Amino acid sequence: MTTPEPPAVLIATALAKSFPNQSGGLNIFNDISIRAEAGESIAIIGPSGAGKSTLLSILAGLDEPSKGAVELLGKPLSGLDEQSRAELRARHISFVFQSFQLLPELSALDNVQLALEIQGHPNPEEQARYWLDRVGLQQRHHHTPARLSGGEQQRVAIARAFATEPSLLFADEPTGNLDEKTGREIVDQLFELNRQLHTTLILITHDAELAQRCQRRLYLHDGKLQEQ
Repeated sequence: MTTPEPPAVLIATALAKSFPNQSGGLNIFNDISIRAEAGESIAIIGPSGAGKSTLLSILAGLDEPSKGAVELLGKPLSGLDEQSRAELRARHISFVFQSFQLLPELSALDNVQLALEIQGHPNPEEQARYWLDRVGLQQRHHHTPARLSGGEQQRVAIARAFATEPSLLFADEPTGNLDEKTGREIVDQLFELNRQLHTTLILITHDAELAQRCQRRLYLHDGKLQEQ
């Protein structure tokens, strides 16, 4: 008897996105399909304005396609209301953004701990401390973002993303605001944690070196998505 194939973490089918304008409509992309397996790393690349961030928002359930369907962890997003989508993201999905998205009034520890409290983790402070230590911020737990360098802020964002042990992590230009050396260190940490936790990683990037480290590269251009 053969072992059944595990379900994909993400399945997007025939996605299209358009916005109305004076000439009738602006088509961003059309007929895009993606399948991502558990533990896979995928880079979405392409020129500025091609719609990469819009595509990521649709895949994460933050935006809705004009056509097509997205299934996350076996759940069709079209069948979920906004609260159910938010609960699905809180439990199973994390994000790392170029702009870090840390709460400025909270310490590094509190930024990570808050995500765990929202998830309902039984030991949020202990888990937050563990992950901050894993990304090399042992001496920065009680520093607010204003007292951290750009690289340290991005490390907090990575700790926050992985502390909830997500099934799927979306990263939008995670090294865009960092110098080359710090960017390489951040990338190393992303892929190390991706391997250790078997988290599916979907990256948007202009960085060719970062894209090459992913198992698959998808190129978005002129409304179409092609595998490279």
